[in-house]
Amino acid sequence: MSALRSIGAVLAGFIAIVVTHTGTDAVLHATDVFPPMGQAMSDGLWALASAYRIVFSVAGCWLAARLAPGRPMAHALALGAIGVAVSTAGAAGAWNKGPGFGPHWYPLLLIAVSLPCAWAGGTLAARSQTKA
Repeated sequence: MSALRSIGAVLAGFIAIVVTHTGTDAVLHATDVFPPMGQAMSDGLWALASAYRIVFSVAGCWLAARLAPGRPMAHALALGAIGVAVSTAGAAGAWNKGPGFGPHWYPLLLIAVSLPCAWAGGTLAARSQTKA
């Protein structure tokens, strides 16, 4: 039963990250903060996307750690490892596909911040559990 709870905790964190990233992207496109999908964006807009992705990734890893049946940091870092894998696949798929897919620094940044975001989320969860 503990294994199912572990999988559920990581899955919940992953779903939270995907929903918040995708939802924020959709809102920013719909409100014309971002241009229509597939069109080039400025580096400043890619930096904005990076910033909220970092915040939401920390929050998703915090959620995974909080829901974990034990070893919360391990669950947060497992989600971070999934983030590295998904970000690497995204970088490989989008590399040199054109300006609508962003500058090369963007997917590399997402890969680089995946584990630090996981560590931050796990640390925040551990701190909040010790204060409770």
